[in-house]
Amino acid sequence: MRPTFNTAGFTLIEMIIVIAITAIIGSMVALFLRAPLESYVAQDRRARLADTADTALRRMGRDIRLALPNSVRVTSAGGVVYLEFLGTRSGGRYRAQGGGDILDFTVPDNSFDVLGPGIDMKVGDLIAVYNLGIPGADAWAVGTPGSTLAAYTGATALNVTNIPIAPKPTPPFPLASPGNRFQVVEGPVTYACAPNQANPALGTLTRYWGYAIAAAKPTPPAPASSALLATNVSTCNFTYQPGVTERGGLVSMTLSLSQANETVSLYATTQVSNQP
Repeated sequence: MRPTFNTAGFTLIEMIIVIAITAIIGSMVALFLRAPLESYVAQDRRARLADTADTALRRMGRDIRLALPNSVRVTSAGGVVYLEFLGTRSGGRYRAQGGGDILDFTVPDNSFDVLGPGIDMKVGDLIAVYNLGIPGADAWAVGTPGSTLAAYTGATALNVTNIPIAPKPTPPFPLASPGNRFQVVEGPVTYACAPNQANPALGTLTRYWGYAIAAAKPTPPAPASSALLATNVSTCNFTYQPGVTERGGLVSMTLSLSQANETVSLYATTQVSNQP
C-alpha cells in the first residue's frame, strides 16, 4: 500500500495577488514618507548653505578687524565686487624721545627702538606709521613720499626690540603718530565676490593674498595666492562707510547662496578701527 502525503502550496494567481497587494501597500508607505524625506533633504541643504555663508562672513570679519586703519577700499569691476585692505599682524609703540634709537621724522632714518615688549617680525613685513588714507599719508601710495609704509629689512625673528627699516629718499614716514604707534603689515588682502544669479553654481567668493601693493585696485589681483571660501553665490554686496564714528568705520556684507531653487541670505557688519 502506497503512503499518501498532504502537500500545501499556492497558485500563480495567489502569488500575483500578493505581489499586487504588496505594491499597493509600498506605494501608500512611500506616499506618506515622501514629504518628511523631502523636508529633511531641504532642511539639510539650507543648513549647509547657511553654514557656508556664515563661515565665510566670519572669516571676512576676522580679517577686516585686523586691517590697517584707513586702508579698506571697495571696488566693482565686471560684475565682481572686490573688498581690499592691508592686513596687519601686530603693532606697538616706537621710541620718539629720550635715550636709545628714536624714530626721526626730520631726516631719513633706518631703525627705531620698540617701547615695551619686542615684536615678532618676518621677512617681507612692512611698518606703517599714522596712515590716514588721504593724499600725503596713504599706505596705498607706494613709491611716493606720501606713503606711510617702510620695508622691514631684518630677518625673521621673535621679540625684536630694534626694528631696521629701509629709509626712503625723504624721511621714512610723512607724519608722526600722536600716540607713537606703528603697525606691522603683512600685505594686502582681497575678497572677490563673483555672483551668478542665472547659474548660482558658478558664483564664487574667493580670498586673495600674497600680491604686491598697488595704488590702483587690481581686479583681480595677480599673481596671488587664493582660497575658495564659498560657491553657489547668487548675489553679494560689500559696502564701506569710513566715518561711522570719529575713529571707526563700518563694513557691511551681504551674501546669498542658492541651490535647488532655494536661497539663504546672510547679512553681517564689522567695525573697522581707523585710529592710526
